[in-house]
Amino acid sequence: MKKFIHPKNYRLIIFKDINNNKLFFCKSTIKTTDFLILNNIKYPLYKIEISSSSHPFYTGKLKFADTEGRIEKFNKKYKTFYNKSN
Repeated sequence: MKKFIHPKNYRLIIFKDINNNKLFFCKSTIKTTDFLILNNIKYPLYKIEISSSSHPFYTGKLKFADTEGRIEKFNKKYKTFYNKSN
């Protein structure tokens, strides 16, 4: 590993998933303006929109797109365009 290329300002940060309010502790150099007090200790807080606790791939709650009738929907939508161009 190369020496002296990694940042030295790692600190413990709380990442909060705003979809389900789960908290994750991790060391990071990310800049934050929000803080959260837990057990009388003030931690920097960074809000994230999605994490492994709310992502459908990890939670097993996948939503499958309606594949039936997709061609018919496409043809219906663009039928007038194709008829005018021919």
